[in-house]
Amino acid sequence: MQFTRRTLIVGAAAFAAVPALASCSKTGTAGGGSSASGPRILTIGSNMDNNSFDPTQINIGNQSQYWGPVFDTLLTRDKDFKLVANMASKWSYNDSRTEMAISLVPGITFSDGTALTADVVMENWKNLAGGTGQNAYMTKSIKEIKKTSDTEFTVVLSAPDPGFEEYLASVGGAMASPKSFKAADVAKSPIGSGPYTLDAANTVVGSQYTYLRNPNYWNKSFPAYDKVIIKVMTDTTARLNALKSGQINAGIAELKSVDEAKASKLQVGYVDLNWVGLLLMDRDGKTVPQLKDLRVRQAINYCFDQASILKSIDYNQGAITTQIFGTGTVAYDKGLDNKYLFDLDKAKSLMAEAGASAGFTVSMPRSPGGSDAYYAVVESSLGKINIKVNWNQVPIASIIAETISGKYPVTFMTLGSQSAWQDIQKAVLGAWNPYKCADPALTALLDKAKKASQDDAPAAFKAISTWLVDNAWFAPWYRVQTPYLTDAKTDVYMDKYVVVPPIRNFSTKA
Repeated sequence: MQFTRRTLIVGAAAFAAVPALASCSKTGTAGGGSSASGPRILTIGSNMDNNSFDPTQINIGNQSQYWGPVFDTLLTRDKDFKLVANMASKWSYNDSRTEMAISLVPGITFSDGTALTADVVMENWKNLAGGTGQNAYMTKSIKEIKKTSDTEFTVVLSAPDPGFEEYLASVGGAMASPKSFKAADVAKSPIGSGPYTLDAANTVVGSQYTYLRNPNYWNKSFPAYDKVIIKVMTDTTARLNALKSGQINAGIAELKSVDEAKASKLQVGYVDLNWVGLLLMDRDGKTVPQLKDLRVRQAINYCFDQASILKSIDYNQGAITTQIFGTGTVAYDKGLDNKYLFDLDKAKSLMAEAGASAGFTVSMPRSPGGSDAYYAVVESSLGKINIKVNWNQVPIASIIAETISGKYPVTFMTLGSQSAWQDIQKAVLGAWNPYKCADPALTALLDKAKKASQDDAPAAFKAISTWLVDNAWFAPWYRVQTPYLTDAKTDVYMDKYVVVPPIRNFSTKA
């Protein structure tokens, strides 16, 4: 999910009005950190509310900070972004990469007393696969498990899955107690084995989420804090002011706030994983027939003045692109970045060739707040080729579910890029393709990439990116940097796959 003022990312949404700031704690320091008289407290300002603690609905992106404290993952990443052991102490593939042997750390229990076992892992995977969340794709390749013992098993895949190992450090590896899966309060009462437990008495949905150190957490070297508080603060200015006044220790920011933040002695980190633009989801023309015509989708790409948008909204802190894959992925091809540079005459010509000069209407979702500047650009630019936008107002917490519902042929989004295969599973084959569009040529390219050797993978994945760009499945404008702010007493290292750093990445300065 991931957002800044733009608000839309994988698991993202737009900004709403900011709630009143809660009074500072009388134990510990005002905004967090450590003190001689109280516990170590980390207080974060989040630009959006949690969508759910239901394991089938949890998201990557901004909302990962809500579930990360309570749901541990099988694998995790170190400061160098290398996959390392976590709940799984060992893991290894066979030569064909269709089986992975996994050993669990013995003695891990969930907060309800349930033990982590091989069967419990499989129950979690089945639960995620059977849900309606956008990350169900992470379990798609799992066929079965073969148990050696309660803590040792082999997961058998239906075919090689280039992203499977990555998923185990994300939603695909998040473990919850199976007893919670069908509970009436599963969306509000997480039962995990993570370093923290949710303090329900001091949690108010839509305002503040409080987490307390789990005294039974298996990894005694973690966590760094006794309490974590996440305040829902959808207003960018309010988050910045709260950081400057010491009411919070960290929070996502907008590029326009960076100079003021630096002048206030705040620390600034950046992550470069999001692309900004449109998802052209109804490529088969099921609800808007004109979108089936490649020339119309290409016209939409050409009608946006990417350079002007980048300068006026995102302060030139990015790079123009027409592909969905990030620069760090094997699918990225620099030669594709200039495929659809702004050319309004070309856009109009393509619309005429397609017999669509008179235009048509598309419905799109929007949320109030931070993405208003983008929405204005979308409406104005599409209007120049006679495409009218009917906006449907959607609450901030529902924007992702609404976007992938299949109701909208086109939508604005800031979508994060992870690994190449994960991007494909998410945006090409998964929830972000709600119309289930497919093409035999694309299927052949996907099959080739899935089976490619390490040496052949770059060319195979670049061929997929070329096909997606040539067939205008998306209309990216540019990649953009997202800043994250912390105060002087808080250390954090950024995660290049997630727009906000996981809680485990925070620590107090010595």
